[in-house]
Amino acid sequence: MKAQFLKHNLANGLTILGEVNPSNVSAAIGFFVKTGARDETEIESGVSHFLEHMMFKGTKTRSAMDINFQLGNLGAQANAFTSEENTVYYAGVLPEHFSAMQELLTDMLRPALDPDDFATEKKVILEEIALYQDRPHFYLFEKAFKDYFGDHPAGNSVLGSHASVSALTREQMKLYFDRRYSPSNMVLAATGNFSWDRFVADAESLCGHWENYAVGRATSRYHGKVVQECYTRKNLSHAHAILIAPGAAAQDFERYSLSLLSTVLGDSSGSRMYWSLIHKGLADSASVDSDERDGAGCFLAYVSSTPEQLDQVIGIARGILSTPLDFSEDDLERAKAKVISRIVLDGELPMGRLMALGLEWNYRRENTPLSEVISRVKAVQKRDIERTLEKFPLSSIAEYRLMPE
Repeated sequence: MKAQFLKHNLANGLTILGEVNPSNVSAAIGFFVKTGARDETEIESGVSHFLEHMMFKGTKTRSAMDINFQLGNLGAQANAFTSEENTVYYAGVLPEHFSAMQELLTDMLRPALDPDDFATEKKVILEEIALYQDRPHFYLFEKAFKDYFGDHPAGNSVLGSHASVSALTREQMKLYFDRRYSPSNMVLAATGNFSWDRFVADAESLCGHWENYAVGRATSRYHGKVVQECYTRKNLSHAHAILIAPGAAAQDFERYSLSLLSTVLGDSSGSRMYWSLIHKGLADSASVDSDERDGAGCFLAYVSSTPEQLDQVIGIARGILSTPLDFSEDDLERAKAKVISRIVLDGELPMGRLMALGLEWNYRRENTPLSEVISRVKAVQKRDIERTLEKFPLSSIAEYRLMPE
C-alpha cells in the first residue's frame, strides 16, 4: 500500500504532518523546532543544545525519572539532536504505543527547567564540550566555520564555549525558550503505521492551547571569502585541513547537482579523492561534501595525513576541486547509484521518512515523495552540474589547517 501524505494546521500555527503507511510495523513521531545555534546571540551560545538536554529533565507533571521510566515502558527508541538550524525531538514506537508516546513527547516540550537540574546538567554540557574539543576534526571544523562565516550566523557553534555555557543562567534559557519555541515555529510529524485522525485530535488537545507568536530568522546569502589560516595544537599525530567554497542553500534546486558532484569527487570509496589520496596511501581521510543550510551553503573538502605530507595532499585536493568536471558519464551514474541507495535505505523505515519529512518542511515548506527525490537525482546530467558550477564556482577557496605544535 502506498504511503499517504496528510497535513493539518492548528489554529495556533502548529503544522501537523503525517505520512501514513499501514504496511509498516512501527511508527515514528517527532517535533521539529526551527531553532539552533544560528538563532542564538553571542552570550547565549550553546543554549539551544543545553535546552535540548533539559527537555528530558522533567516537566510540571513528570520528573526526569518518570520520563525515563515511561520511555522504557513504551519500548521507545527516543532521542533528540541540535544542529546549527534545527532542534529535533523524536521517537520510534510500536503502533499500540503511539498515542502514549505523543502525549509524553508533547509534555516534554514544555519543560520545568528546574534550577537544580539546570545546575547539574550544565556540568554534563561542559564535560561534553571538553570531550569534543579534544577531537582534532571537531576542533578544526569549529574554528574554520567560525572564521569562514564571520558575522554570518551560519558559523555559530552548536555546543557553545566553556565560557558561554558556564555563564548561562536559567532565566536566559527561559527567555530563549519563550522567544523560539512558538507553535508556528514547529512541525509535529509522524510516519509509519498510526491513526491520522487520532494523531490530529490528540495534537489539538495537547498542543492547541500553546500560545503563538511571531518568530523570525535572518537567512541572508553568504558569498564566502579567500583566506589561509593555520591553527596548532599539542600532541597531534596527524595534520588536518579543510577547503571551503560557496555552495547551494537548502532551498536551491542546484543542491541535487552538488550532492552528486560531491559524491563523484569525494565519496568514501571509488571517488577521485579516494583514488588520488586514500588508495595511494597519502591521506588517511579525504572527503567532499555539499553543506546546504537555510539560505546559505558551502562546498567543502576535508583531508588528514601526516604533517610531512599535508602540503602534497592539499595540492592534490585543490587540483581535484579546480577540475571538477573531469569525470566520465560512468562516474556520474555510479554516483547516482550511491546517492539513490542511501536515500532508499534511509527511507525504508518510518524513522528515516520522519527525518526527511520534518526537516524538508522546515527548510522548504514542501513534501517531496521518495519516488520524486529519486527521479530528480536520476535526471541530473553533466551539463546540469556544469551550469551549477557557473553559479557556484569552486575558485574562491578558504583553506584551514590544523598542525602539531
